[in-house]
Amino acid sequence: MVFIGLISSIFDYCTFALMWFVFGANSIDNQALFQTGWFVESLMTQTLIIHMIRTAKIPFLQSWASASMLIITATIMAIGMYLPFSPLASSLGFVPLPSVYFLWLALILTCYCILTQFIKSWFIKKYGYS
Repeated sequence: MVFIGLISSIFDYCTFALMWFVFGANSIDNQALFQTGWFVESLMTQTLIIHMIRTAKIPFLQSWASASMLIITATIMAIGMYLPFSPLASSLGFVPLPSVYFLWLALILTCYCILTQFIKSWFIKKYGYS
């Protein structure tokens, strides 16, 4: 967790910067946009980490989780992306995210997975896999 746990924080800060500087969620009036963007990114990375650390191989390329795990993961991610647009959004303090946010999210998640795989591979070479 010392190595891989820090990666999540790196991408949280990237999301903070994205929401603050790119989407202008830098005022009280836009705090719901900031929180919504961070919630979605955080849920996605925390869901993906299960796949990233479950195997020494490269997830989704060299090793696939069980069908039930893939279905659960996809369902959680879909719900997380839907919530800001759902009837529950306002009661959760969420607002709809701009469509371009999801392009940025895809970039963030791709970089998150690549960095996590790199650190995981380094860790396994240095300390072994058990």
